[in-house]
Amino acid sequence: MKKKLNLLWITVIVLGWLFDFLFWRQSFGINFAIFTVLCLVGGFLLLWMDQKHAARGTLWLIPLILFFAAITFVRAEPMTVFFGVVFTLFLMGVLAVTFLGGRWFRYGMADYFTGFLKLIGSMVARPVIFNSEVRSEQKESGVTRSRINPWPIVRGILIALPIVAIFAALLASADTIFSNELNSFLKLFFNLEKLPEYIFRFCYILFIAYLLAGTFLHAASQSMDEKLVGEEKPFLSPFLGFTETTIVLGSVIILFAAFVIVQFRYFFGGQANINIQGFTYSEYARRGFGELVTVAFFSLLMILGLGAITRRENETQHRIYSGLSAVVVALVIVMLVSAYQRLYLYETAYGFSRLRTYTHVALIWIGLLLGAAVVLEVLRRERFMAFAILMASLGFAISLSLLNVDGFIVRQNVWRATQGKGLDVPYLVSLSTDSVPVLVDIYQSSSYPGLTRDAVGAVLFCRLQSDSSRSSTDWRSFTFIQWQAETALEKVQGQLTQYRIVNDQPEFLTPGNVLYGCYRGND
Repeated sequence: MKKKLNLLWITVIVLGWLFDFLFWRQSFGINFAIFTVLCLVGGFLLLWMDQKHAARGTLWLIPLILFFAAITFVRAEPMTVFFGVVFTLFLMGVLAVTFLGGRWFRYGMADYFTGFLKLIGSMVARPVIFNSEVRSEQKESGVTRSRINPWPIVRGILIALPIVAIFAALLASADTIFSNELNSFLKLFFNLEKLPEYIFRFCYILFIAYLLAGTFLHAASQSMDEKLVGEEKPFLSPFLGFTETTIVLGSVIILFAAFVIVQFRYFFGGQANINIQGFTYSEYARRGFGELVTVAFFSLLMILGLGAITRRENETQHRIYSGLSAVVVALVIVMLVSAYQRLYLYETAYGFSRLRTYTHVALIWIGLLLGAAVVLEVLRRERFMAFAILMASLGFAISLSLLNVDGFIVRQNVWRATQGKGLDVPYLVSLSTDSVPVLVDIYQSSSYPGLTRDAVGAVLFCRLQSDSSRSSTDWRSFTFIQWQAETALEKVQGQLTQYRIVNDQPEFLTPGNVLYGCYRGND
């Protein structure tokens, strides 16, 4: 990289300018994915020209990065887009941290922490240190590198500006047409009212360029990951006796088993249980749900923590600990199944929402993570637990992306409406454009009852009255889902003329003479 110093700075400054071009006064859309790809291409080219090649393990990160970057313009649901941005940036950080080594799948929590800490340090200090090293090496070797001295250029510009300004003023006075053209040119490129904006944009372009330079330099020189924390010697030496650990796990198993046995009918009684006990759906679903999820989380921490600090001196002790851990996890999974059923009953009674859908998906991945913890313990591959947590987190985010949360909510709530339960039209109006293609498909389907289709049409009619469904005209803010939603709305726009606005609320009547309002509900 030291032989390509000028190329490095030119590349990062161009990327900084592209960031400004893609994002300044633009809403979030395809611009994020484009900038992500440009950073990957720029970084890989710089490192390839410096004869630094990515490790094979590192290349597995590329499709994941591209997937999450693409999600930011394929989906509009806030949590899905948030995860798309967060995991894109996180995985690009992992790429920089492990570019030459490629052993990110063997990282423990301490490796991720120290790796990102070093990356942040490189982003802050590495460009300055790198330039100092280059100058020192040039002085020691006696090599003088020809380079352009900027100061004569700056002095020449400063001298030329007043001279050109005087001649321009004289020529403008001599010719009205030239004066008008000159004024137009100055307003276009040198609007003094926008000077603070120009200064701010120039500063953050340089700031982004500096951070990117530090990232590329870190990948080129600090990403070998030859020695991982705790790989040769445990980060924390086991100090707790096996007897103490057995007592702890045994006590927890007895408690969990008693809870499951006593509450088994309460867990799985369903509707019949609710009628017997006199609970409402809300009380049944909410009662203990948060506590059960918390138990699952702390059970996982307990198993991992005890596994790290417990001395196991022979094969028998290893097997006993693995067996006790498996029993704890099995009991916790029973509790998670109960929590899952409680949530399902609540959703059946009151409909789906974003938060309930997030929790529904998360419960599945928590259960899989608990199972992975036991498998890794049995195989004595505890080091891969951080990888399992990362995969579970990525799996949760990918599940939300593929599920289409808002479209899923529409399908489930419309299905409830066909079973004689109400449809919360204002809430469906409040969902993102991810829901529009699904709404249009349902509205055009003849398999749904007339009143249900009327209610779905009410949601679409409200969207047509609002400008929020209209996409930006600038290509940088383009999102695939907005284009898809607008295309779908055009198909049914003519059919929605049967809906009549009756006042300025606005409120309107459906073809079935049902009155709805276009106000937005809360999530």
